[in-house]
Amino acid sequence: MKRILIIQPLRPEALEVFAARKDVSYKVLTDFSDETILANAGDADAITVRTAVITKRVLDAAPGLKIISRHGVGYDNIPVIECTGRGIAVTVVGAVNATSVAEHTWFLILAAARSGAELDAATRRGDFGVRERVTGVELYGRNLLIIGFGRIGKRVADRARAFGMNILVFDPYLKSDLPDDVRVFASLESALRETNVVTLHAPLTDETRRILGERELSLLPKGAIVINASRGGLIDEAALLAAVKSGHLHGSGLDTFEVEPLPSDSPLLSEPRIVLSPHAAAMTETSLVAMSVMTAKNALAGLDGTLDPELVVNPSVLKAKR
Repeated sequence: MKRILIIQPLRPEALEVFAARKDVSYKVLTDFSDETILANAGDADAITVRTAVITKRVLDAAPGLKIISRHGVGYDNIPVIECTGRGIAVTVVGAVNATSVAEHTWFLILAAARSGAELDAATRRGDFGVRERVTGVELYGRNLLIIGFGRIGKRVADRARAFGMNILVFDPYLKSDLPDDVRVFASLESALRETNVVTLHAPLTDETRRILGERELSLLPKGAIVINASRGGLIDEAALLAAVKSGHLHGSGLDTFEVEPLPSDSPLLSEPRIVLSPHAAAMTETSLVAMSVMTAKNALAGLDGTLDPELVVNPSVLKAKR
């Protein structure tokens, strides 16, 4: 009997996937402190996890662990290098949440461009005069820079066409030919100089951490907009806030932050030109069910030796197991 440790609940549809197998059992943890995980990881053959941090201590406590199945596409809460050294596969859910995240990205773009937070708050106060003080940005004909042109980035681009925007891309790891209407930049600096709206869709790595810092933000034309629905560490938040307050940037939309939950004393909270959401880009019911089911399927595939290499973060583990 293989044992699956579910850290943070999955949707019932995912539990049905596990229940259909007579050779596996599962346990759901609603308390996902490191101590609780350690106390329950000892006999785990597979772990599923959402946002909880998997530490080296957890790996030490689970000598039979074969796979960590991540409920999402980011994996900075998992020690991938350490897992690779131990032969533990790490998987993500692929494209199943890409549409929801792309749509949320556009919610942030539109809210930032049209000063949505300011207009909403003023209207609720009965202040219709705000329309004379706060003006928005029209997106038609503007340049949209997508940093990271993967599953989500491509869907953001699809929606940009409907707004009549010009699509710019910076991604050193592009693997395929792109449509003729996409301009690819080899230099991030060159791309930023031509950008009116920049949106981030890259993983958080040593290479991408604070990819938009004070200098990079200064390269953007005055009145530009910065969007992040990927990983908080991609932006220097202090530099972003300063650029908005100075008027260099028109505004910003953030779904992820360097520290989550966002601290109650964060200066970002007092800037109405920065639209905030609580890492909720993938949080539609359609997406949550699809992610849960894929998380379950990946866990079982890891136990069965039938993993899809496209969903494995550390595919060298698969080669080693042949």
